[in-house]
Amino acid sequence: MDRETLLMKLMELDFMAVDLGLYLDTHPNNAEAIAEYNKIVKAADAVRGKYEKVAGPVCSFRSINRCEDRWQWDDDPWPWDREFNFKEGC
Repeated sequence: MDRETLLMKLMELDFMAVDLGLYLDTHPNNAEAIAEYNKIVKAADAVRGKYEKVAGPVCSFRSINRCEDRWQWDDDPWPWDREFNFKEGC
């Protein structure tokens, strides 16, 4: 998958996790919802790992730093940066 596809999938999964988390705030004993939440979080973590191998860290507090001797959070353009979303000349 390319960077854009991975990012879209990650956003979808993170949205579902937040939505189910809100549901679980009011239905904390719903075993089916808990199982689905855990499944979605695991899937999001897998996609996040794939994305970060291709494009760098997604966030500063939940991403594995790929380099042992230097903080990489600010190396790549972030999704909200123009360079991330547009190629030169566009």
